[in-house]
Amino acid sequence: MRIAVAGFWLESVTFLPTTTDIAEFERSAKRGADVISGFAGTATPQGGLIDVLAEAGAELIGIVDAGVGAAASASDAAYDKYVGEIVAGLKALDRPIDAVAIHLHGALATPTNRKADAGVLQAIRAVVGPDVLIACPMDYHANLAPESLEAADIITGFRFSPHTDMWETGARAARLLLRALRGEIRPVMAMAKPGVALPSVFSATRLQPLDELVAEAEAASGKGPLLDCSLFGGFSYADTPDTGMTALAVADGDADAANAWAERMAKRCWTLRDQLFKRELIMTVADGVARARAVAAASDKPVCILEHADRLNDSTYVLRALIEQKVERAYAPFMFDPAVALAATKVGVGGELRMPLFGKSSPKAGGPILAPAKVLCTGQQRFRITGPLKTGMMIDLGPTAVLNVGGVIVSVISVQWSAIDMDCFVQFDGMTPADFDIILLRSKTHFREIYEPLCAEIVIVDTPDWGPAELSALPYEHLPAGVYPVSA
Repeated sequence: MRIAVAGFWLESVTFLPTTTDIAEFERSAKRGADVISGFAGTATPQGGLIDVLAEAGAELIGIVDAGVGAAASASDAAYDKYVGEIVAGLKALDRPIDAVAIHLHGALATPTNRKADAGVLQAIRAVVGPDVLIACPMDYHANLAPESLEAADIITGFRFSPHTDMWETGARAARLLLRALRGEIRPVMAMAKPGVALPSVFSATRLQPLDELVAEAEAASGKGPLLDCSLFGGFSYADTPDTGMTALAVADGDADAANAWAERMAKRCWTLRDQLFKRELIMTVADGVARARAVAAASDKPVCILEHADRLNDSTYVLRALIEQKVERAYAPFMFDPAVALAATKVGVGGELRMPLFGKSSPKAGGPILAPAKVLCTGQQRFRITGPLKTGMMIDLGPTAVLNVGGVIVSVISVQWSAIDMDCFVQFDGMTPADFDIILLRSKTHFREIYEPLCAEIVIVDTPDWGPAELSALPYEHLPAGVYPVSA
């Protein structure tokens, strides 16, 4: 078996005024044999694909893998470049292949293309023809498009958020692909959309009733003709015609069975739509900071404040409140500001910065903080992820620094990355969670795997940034009519 392996992934926040360009994808791009060696043995969907296919004796041909986490829409130039590389790589193969295994996020968009993931699969199909199988593991936050099902043969989705099953999702796709290549199954797919758009902060699959719905999808997989069932939470900050939850089923030659399950699950989601929104968990910045301070004062464990609406890790609403209230023993990890990180490196440890700090990504980010910052640590941060998500994957955060800003400790990074595990402590010598009473995070769900047991409480605050809990505040242009809670 000869199988080409590729990836092109981005969770696109289309409301941000910038784009994610080629240089940002190139920071982690892999080509040729490096695609295989770079992901083998990692807790990623690519790792799941590669490990299972390699164990089965498949000959794996790396094409290109380029990705960024959650950021602004991909530029049209970046989309054209990487889709062009995938197409050219497939055309250049010296011998026929049996399949293509590709990881896509499912919420990729560009300023001119709101069905970009489907476009990638369609471009591959146009090259390989109708007889070469295409398998694609996608993120739980994918906005699945019907066109993707028309182009691919097998799509699987992460079942959990936090995404602790990335490897297993790639492995699920690989196992189905192997069975199809051996002629054991004939995969067909069907999907249904309930017309529900979930804010990311409510997409944690440990919340009820999402927990029950995800369990139903897992339990249905492998029963009767159903080979694999996925429930996608969708990504509501990508404004597309496909934004929202999706139920997807892969069946063995039985399209009716796949469609019946997807329709049943979609109806269940619609029926439970009000319960999926946990508005009672959301606080204002003022109330959230007050709550965090009160809980921390009575506990020997730190309190997490979650500034979930921040999409680019630079919002200043909560940080400014902590500084103004002279809160001690507080830490804001992995704040994104390349200019500040570089300036701190030049000033050096012990020096002081006097420049606008953070809040620069858009007018909604809260505006820069104008407070002196003492440089405590600088360096280049390149390491293998130690946490439970994407374990073992190499990440390069570029120039970094640790600052004391008005009494609050802040670690600053030059490459977009969210603090979701212990790396925001362990990669800076001497820092531990025990040093702090309040930890300010910007994740949506992934932090919960580590920080729920670590912290006395998770305090969720809403701010006017581009990832609010109240979706009706966003200027959608492409979202279909009738999607709850925006227009239903």
